[in-house]
Formats: sequence, C-alpha cells, structure tokens
Amino acid sequence: METLLGKLNEGKTKQIFELVDEPGLVLVQSKDQITAGNAVRKDQMEGKAAIANKTTSCVFKLLQEAGINTAFKKLHSDTAFIAAHCEMIPIEWVCRRIATGSFLKRNPGVKEGFRFSPLKMEMFFKDDANNDPQWSEEQLLEAKFTLAGLSIGQCEVDVMNRSTVAIFEILEKAWATQNCTLVDMKIEFGVNVRTQEIVLADVIDNDSWRLWPAGDRSQQKDKQVYRDLKEVTPEAMQMVKRNFEWVSERVQLLLEPQASGRVVVLMGSTSDMAHCEKIRKACTSFGIPCILRVTSAHKGPDETLRIKAQYEGDGTPTVFVAVAGRSNGLGPVMSGNTAYPVINCPPITPDWGAQDVWSSLRMPSGLGCSTILSPEAAAQFAAQIFGLTNHVVWCKLRASMLNTWVSLKLADQKLQACTI
Repeated sequence: METLLGKLNEGKTKQIFELVDEPGLVLVQSKDQITAGNAVRKDQMEGKAAIANKTTSCVFKLLQEAGINTAFKKLHSDTAFIAAHCEMIPIEWVCRRIATGSFLKRNPGVKEGFRFSPLKMEMFFKDDANNDPQWSEEQLLEAKFTLAGLSIGQCEVDVMNRSTVAIFEILEKAWATQNCTLVDMKIEFGVNVRTQEIVLADVIDNDSWRLWPAGDRSQQKDKQVYRDLKEVTPEAMQMVKRNFEWVSERVQLLLEPQASGRVVVLMGSTSDMAHCEKIRKACTSFGIPCILRVTSAHKGPDETLRIKAQYEGDGTPTVFVAVAGRSNGLGPVMSGNTAYPVINCPPITPDWGAQDVWSSLRMPSGLGCSTILSPEAAAQFAAQIFGLTNHVVWCKLRASMLNTWVSLKLADQKLQACTI
C-alpha cells in the first residue's frame, strides 16, 4: 500500500494526495459527494466515490488503449486511482454534439436538439467566485499561464483543442455501441510535472457529460437528473444513484470490441516475409489478428482457392492482403473469387518495379481489389474497413490521427524555436 505524503488539493468531489514512495505520482481519492450549481446544491450519496472511480478508470483505460496521452496510471482501490502529478490548466474544455443546457441560455433562438457538425467547442475559466465564466481563445492566450515550466501559448491551446475533439469522438463512438448518445462533455488538461507534456487529466465520470440512451433526453442517465430535482428526497437520491450505477456498469462494456475480424496475408514466396511482417506488426498495433500464408496463384491455383475457402468458411470477417512480386496473380485471382475485400501490397523492387506494379493496378472488369504499396498503409486500410463495425479499432485510428497531428505541430514549434 502506498504511503501518502500530504494533501495537495481538494475539490468538491475528490482529494489529491502526494505519494511518498513514488515521486511524480499522486493518489486521486473520490468522495461520496454530489454537487450542482457550483455546490449551491450539495448532498452525500453513499457509494458515489466507488461508482465515480470505476467510471473514470474505465474511461481512461479506453482512451489510453486507443492511444490518447492521459495522466491515469492504474486503479488503486475501489475509491481511488493513481495518476501522474500534473499542474492543472484552469480551463474546462466543453465539447458539444447536441445543443442543450447552458448553451441554449447563452444562444437564444437555438432550439434544443440542434446538432453540431463539426463539434462545438467552448472553454470556461475555472473560477468559482465568478461561476466559471466562458472564455475566448484570446483570453486564454492573454492569461499567459505557465504551469510546470510550460508556457501556454498558441501551440498548446491548439493541441488541447484538437485533443478535446478527438477524445469526444472516441467516447461518442464507444457509447454508440450501447445505443447511447454522448450529448456533450467537459474535460481538463494538466502539465505532467516530470515530462512537461500536456495530458488529459482530472477525471471523466458521470459528472462530466450528458448521456441520453437512444438519443432520448427523458431517459438521461447523467448528473443532469440531480440538477433537475425539484426537491432532494431519499427516494430521489436512490434514483440518481441507480442512474450512476447504470453508467458505471455500461462503461465497462465500452472496453469490449463489438465485432471480430482478421487480416490474412497471402505471400507468393517466403522471400516476401520481411514485407509481410511489417503488415502483421502494423495490424497488431490496431489490435487486429493477422495470419501469414504462402501460396502462389500461378503455380498452385487450386491450393490458393482452398486457403481462401478455409477463411471464408468460419464466418469471421476477413480482409485478404496479396503480397506477390513480379507478376501479381494472387490479388486478381483472390478478388475474382471472393466477396471479401482484397488489398494488393506488392513488394516493389528498384529494377522492374515500375513494370511489375501494373499487374496489381490494371484489373479485368468485375475485380475490385485495391493496391497499396506501403505495408503499414495496407494494414491501416484494413483497419479502416474493420473500424466501420469495430469501435475499438476505430478509436485507435482516431487517436493515431490526433497523435500524428500533435507530433507535427510540436516539431514545427521546435524548429521555429531553433530558427528564431
């Protein structure tokens, strides 16, 4: 059991403790308290700490497995988790898919249910005394915050903005598998005191979002039910608690893929093994099983079609990748004999590559195989096919997009700093 050094901070629903044995880490301890209206309404709800801790731990696990950079490290107990020590950026980032709540009051004339595509982003300065006023990007930049040695400038604001959208879209996609609409959500970022990286921090639990099963507001399961209570009675609090428990149970299901799938790579010769291993490695990074087989459509067409039938016959959704140098017979033969997707990924050589590639590009009529030269890109395209029905794969793709964008942004910032 970790030894607590001292309380670093205490909010309305949680306490933060420093850990003696693990410098750079903190313990986030939830409380059995529920509040609304900047704690104008405040009640004890027995078991809320455990419910909130379970919810936030599952959400952070889902995001981390997708590839989102968060402060969360591990579950500590029923009511606490361990996280990287961060200096918090005092902004609540709010992301909205559907207009409701305070947005309607601030934007008269907009009807509840208006759908934002793209998502609507707002930010609020965390200032209890002034009821967390809405801020513009310019106000945030002019505040010139410095946290854990990192100055919050345009680059950092852009990264948080982009990250908020990606995090919302990942959770929206995950909740859709449970026929729940993620209406809106608030999150916070911190600067990791050890790495000076901006990471998703604080908590994401049933206080953080609006969640409407089947898109129906009357079935809402989030803290809005508590906010809307005309009178706080023991019966009403039991109803609120049941809603919170419902969410904490459902959120565990978000970690499970709703559909299976695999990639079967057919290579014409074991000399293509290194090329095929790159495809397998990339598939594994998306959590997709990948099987390698050797068969030649020119030299053993009957065996190629037997292998095809083997994978068609067990009902598992499959994407075939054909890896054949020189004259590619594999891809076209497979494509002409299966309704499953086929991707050509020929290993192009410097000498005859320009000529060989035409056997993958120019197909007879009725064949729909695509051609992707990069083994990693072929795996990514297969992942995008599976992502249509498997939210876990889609979430990895979405986080990868974000991380690529952030790395380019930071590389540009670093280069500018060197040039100036």
